[in-house]
Amino acid sequence: MIARTLTAVALVGAACLTSLPAEAAGGKTTCGGASWYALTSRTASGERMNPMALTAAHKTLPLGSKVKVTNLRNQRSVVVRINDRGPFVKGRLIDLSKGAAQRLGFIDAGHTRVQIEPADGSGTRSCA
Repeated sequence: MIARTLTAVALVGAACLTSLPAEAAGGKTTCGGASWYALTSRTASGERMNPMALTAAHKTLPLGSKVKVTNLRNQRSVVVRINDRGPFVKGRLIDLSKGAAQRLGFIDAGHTRVQIEPADGSGTRSCA
């Protein structure tokens, strides 16, 4: 029973590691708070967290989907792959890996306001 469950978890985890098309983000642009984290534990997708990888945690986007995140304070952007669930802090839309936060330029601040859109730039609006 345990072996069967572990096999099922491994298969689901492997399926989540493949990248989904940009439409996986629903074609929507959202705006809100972002923070960063640098754990080395397992993510919701089953992979080990790599703090320097360009990955992120989001509550509802499909695991494996890619989104473009833009820091609204300095207009820097990065494409990240959703591989975890969270954030679990009120007012935050996305938790970024330390590597992604470095590229966006908000390591010292710890959090910032961002725009999240499909990686192909097909979002429906932009943040003011």
